[in-house]
Order: sequence, then C-alpha cells, then structure tokens
Amino acid sequence: MKIGHFYDAVELHREEKIVYAKFLKPHRTLSTCRLNGGMREDLEYVYNHQSCEPRAHIGTDLCHVAVKEPERYQRRIAGKAGLDFEKCASLGTAANVNNAAVSVEKFEDLEVVAIVTAGVGGNGGRAGDPASYYQSEDGAVIINKAPPQAGTINMILLISEEVTKGALVSAATVLCEAKSSILQELMAPSRYSEGIASGTGTDQIGIACRLGTKIVHTDANKHSKLGELIGKVGRKALQEALNLQSGLTPDARRSSVAQLARFGETQEAFIEGIKSLLDPEAAALFEANFLSANHDPVSVAAVQALVHLKDQFTWGVLPFGCIQEIMTGQAALLASCVAGKEISRSQLQEKLGMEAISLDSGDFLTLVRKCYALGYGMKWQGRFED
Repeated sequence: MKIGHFYDAVELHREEKIVYAKFLKPHRTLSTCRLNGGMREDLEYVYNHQSCEPRAHIGTDLCHVAVKEPERYQRRIAGKAGLDFEKCASLGTAANVNNAAVSVEKFEDLEVVAIVTAGVGGNGGRAGDPASYYQSEDGAVIINKAPPQAGTINMILLISEEVTKGALVSAATVLCEAKSSILQELMAPSRYSEGIASGTGTDQIGIACRLGTKIVHTDANKHSKLGELIGKVGRKALQEALNLQSGLTPDARRSSVAQLARFGETQEAFIEGIKSLLDPEAAALFEANFLSANHDPVSVAAVQALVHLKDQFTWGVLPFGCIQEIMTGQAALLASCVAGKEISRSQLQEKLGMEAISLDSGDFLTLVRKCYALGYGMKWQGRFED
C-alpha cells in the first residue's frame, strides 16, 4: 500500500513487514546494505524489513539467513514485495515497521524526508564500548556476551535535490549526530558500559538524493540549510519512532530508577534496598507509594544531578580530590528532596554517615538508596503542630 509521496520523485510503500521507498526518478544512494551498499546510482528502492521480534526471537532461520546469506535473504524479501533485489538497498530490523515514523522538512524547493524505525532499550551502546566479536578468516569470533536483546535504529533519508558524493557522506554524519543527540537528551543507557548510549550495535542508514536537479548541494554540514533540515527530520522522526516502538519518551525518563539503570539498578533492587533501611511501617508505606516517589520531579532532578556529577568525575572534568564535599552535599540535597521539606544539610550529612566516596557503581547505588531511605523516613516525622 502506498502511504506517502514526496517531491514528485519518491513513493513510500508498506507491505506486511517491509516499508520501502520507490524512486520514480534516478537517485544517488549511500547505504549500509551488505549486498548493494556503499555509494550507488543504479538503485530503485531502499527498504527496511522486520526479520524478527525484539525479544526472544533473534535465533530464527530468517535472522540467520540475513546475517550469513545476505543475497539469498534480499532476493527472498524483495521478491515477496515484488521488487528487483539487485535494485534494492536493504536495512533490517526487529522493530515493527508499522511503528515507522515519517518526518518532512522543506525550505524553498528543497525537501528532506526521514523514515525511521527505532529500538534502543535492549542493545544501546556507546562508541568505544567493549566489542562482542571480531572477524577472522573463519568468520566472526565471539569475545564478549552477545546483545541481551535486539535493538536497532534504522534511518532512511530522502533529499529532493542532488547532493555530491562527498556531501552525501557529510549528510550521513549529521544524521548520526541527530540520532546521538536524541539519545543523550533521553539519557538512554548503554547495555555494555555505564555510559550514555550513542546508538546501537546494529544501526543502519540509507540516504538517497535525486539526481539531475538544477541545484547541486556541495555540502550538508550543520552550517548549511540542508544540514539543518537533515538534523531536524532525523531528530523528529527518531523521537516519534522511539515512542511508538517502546514508549521511550522524556516523560518515561522522569524516573529515578530509569536514571540509575545504566549503573545496574532495577526496580526490585531499588525498592528492597530502601525498605531494608526503613522501619517496617515506613518500608510498607514506601512500597505502597513507590510510583509517586520514583517519579517525583524534584527527587528525580536531584538523582539526575548526582548521576551527572558521577559522570563528571568519571570523565575527569571534576577532580577526584573534591569528590567527598561535592557528592555528600548533593546526597544531602537528594534526601531533603525526598523528604519534601527543608532540612539542615549538615544534619543530613551527619545522618548519612558517609565514609570515603568512590566511583564504584555498587557504592553509588547504595548511596542513592540511603538518601531515599533517610528522606522518606523523615517525610512524615513530627506532630501536626510542627
């Protein structure tokens, strides 16, 4: 079924588990396609195909063929959709293509379109994270754990005017920066380190520009209007796709547990860790009202500040010699925020009884739980007259 038509030169179609752009006029393409990838001027389609479900489904025959026999895979998938596989650049995903997000930006006669599917929760990674495998003469050799779940951000970009080959590569860098900027704003966690994800290990792109137009763009960097439009459509489509596929939105990230997840925190461990530091009555009250405590904006802001400070020490921006004063002061503020009332900073620091602060993630999570327990334990203390 045709679901879109852009700048009189591209149609967008969706059939079952595939969404594809059909070129009505010649286009130059740049893609990560394993079979017809790189820079091409003889393709007629760019498609994105769902080959499996995001969870507990990666080991299917279709996934195996997609990785081991890309030509057989592309011939089969393209053929089912009535496409010539030799004229296709393909992207593969576990995301539902019904959740593909489309964004369009225009400036004068220039039109830029992004079609994005996105999943990052199970396979988010940060550039420089430990690798999962290396390639040898005998094929891939596993050296670390395989991805815990599927997760891929696939971005198709369509440009209504010709872009030179070099500028098309610049367009790819801007598109990738747009992706990373959204993940940074969401503080999406890497699953392979304690860092913020900059993408996933299986991200793919397909960029196409119309050939033979009056205007030929020689650059697509962020200073150019073309680069601006690429950044805008990439960001907007990715935001929508993350929401549609997995509900990953700014609101969903307003959660202390979510902000602590990249250090190994879970909801169950968070609740039990705090309950263990409270008397039975307060522990039961906290568990019954966990959602409110976890999503309280003031408390989440204090947790985010602690997380950011930990990052700043890890990255070397703040000197480790000042960690005690800085982290204990912020920890006291978190306890006060959870309590919902003004409490002397020195009083809270004394009650927390913190010894030497470290950057160890386990110690950090223990510190946050202690702050929550101290604040929640003091939240309803005192008489009505007080």
